[in-house]
Amino acid sequence: MKIELCAFSGMKIYPSKGRKVIKLDGKTYQFLSHKCERNHFLKRNPRETCWTVLYRRKHRKGIHEEMQRKARTRKTQAFQREIAGITITDIQAKRNQSMEVRQAQRNQAIKAAKDKKK
Repeated sequence: MKIELCAFSGMKIYPSKGRKVIKLDGKTYQFLSHKCERNHFLKRNPRETCWTVLYRRKHRKGIHEEMQRKARTRKTQAFQREIAGITITDIQAKRNQSMEVRQAQRNQAIKAAKDKKK
């Protein structure tokens, strides 16, 4: 099902509706109604005719309804918190330590846990 657009109003023309006009120079026009056809051949500007799609676009009609329909999404923000009694400054200090220092502390903690088990 092919839906055409009216040459004057810009509205949709469904199959079996509207009129097709072919001029002698070969240009074809599809019109939704006789009203559209008459206004086109009277050389009226569709941007100044208040019921056309071009007028509504030019004067920003119906845009507010579309904006209200869109759901606004909120961006999640990263937030630093203290964890189980460790302050943020301690967390940041640990993060800034070199990998070797952290690995040595980890090995030392593992040794202490193994000694405790024995």
